[in-house]
Amino acid sequence: MTRVVMTGTGLFTPPNAIDNAALVASFNTWVAAENERLAGAIEAGQCEPLAASSEDFIVKASGIHSRYVMDAEGILDPERMRPNLPVRGNDELSVQAEMGLAAAHEALASAGVSAADIDQVIVACSNLERPYPAVAVELQAALGAGGHAYDMNVACSSATFAIDAASNAIRAGAARRVLVVSPEICSAHLNFRDRDSHFIFGDACTAIVLEDDAVATADSRFEVLGTRLVTQFSNAIRNNAGFLNRVSDADPLAADKLFVQEGRRVFKEVCPMVAGLIGEHLAQLELSRDDLSRLWLHQANRHMNDLIARRVLGREPAAGEAPIILDRYANTSSAGSIIAFHLHRDDLASGSLGVVCSFGAGYSAGNVVVRRR
Repeated sequence: MTRVVMTGTGLFTPPNAIDNAALVASFNTWVAAENERLAGAIEAGQCEPLAASSEDFIVKASGIHSRYVMDAEGILDPERMRPNLPVRGNDELSVQAEMGLAAAHEALASAGVSAADIDQVIVACSNLERPYPAVAVELQAALGAGGHAYDMNVACSSATFAIDAASNAIRAGAARRVLVVSPEICSAHLNFRDRDSHFIFGDACTAIVLEDDAVATADSRFEVLGTRLVTQFSNAIRNNAGFLNRVSDADPLAADKLFVQEGRRVFKEVCPMVAGLIGEHLAQLELSRDDLSRLWLHQANRHMNDLIARRVLGREPAAGEAPIILDRYANTSSAGSIIAFHLHRDDLASGSLGVVCSFGAGYSAGNVVVRRR
């Protein structure tokens, strides 16, 4: 039987960090200007004044203290409040391919393989900067990887769904080594003028090398014991930007063309779905929650992670059992659980079991059970 192992990971962290204080200052400057502009309408009772944000509000709502972004200046400019990422020429490396290249080189080095050894490249993320040509094919060419490449999008579950696809390809004999890359520029789809969500996202890129255990050479290996996926349609998290906007004469600057969500509804509906998925998957593999040493959960909201960890483990997680990285990275969509895995795995002893789990819009959730070899 073919055994699939994760042998290397890589992480690209953007050079610009924005803490809550800076983000709040920018937002509140804009709020003050808007309330002044709308003073007449507010006084006439035609609209309510916009509410200011605060550092305490952000931490209490999410557990986020800071985030890394590809461009901070444009976000913090109250006149702009969105990243400034200039268009690159068709012969220049795209932004996402550039991010992917950095993360991929680290993952390949960690696995002890060269790009030429890769049979398949999957770029899996929430937002792709163009419909075609595939960013994955561009990255494949930039790396000098072999085989074939394709893009996929399952929102925040993109990375775990790609791990499932990569594992199946290896088990089927279609590939020996697969590279999964998740270049997330979440700041570009975030509405920085929405008090309830302006703090949620950050940018990052992760990469993972998966191999047939028979050809792997890395000393550190995490065997993929199984993957399980679930989807359930919901409008509670949505982004309506797309190529049909142009032909429908939709306003390209409308709020629904950016990230929108019903946060309380998402919390109530997603947490039990994810905890149930993990529990059912463990039972399918004839494992129990007591077998787990680590939960690398999607990094969207501290309260969601805490609740899911308690439900899965049946108790309060001990320090380090469900590591949190969103405090400094914020929500990096599909990259979040992989960042947690990348930064919090080396201390596990041989034989330790863990779960990589992501969840988000769709609803979608992907679960990967691994054992350290």
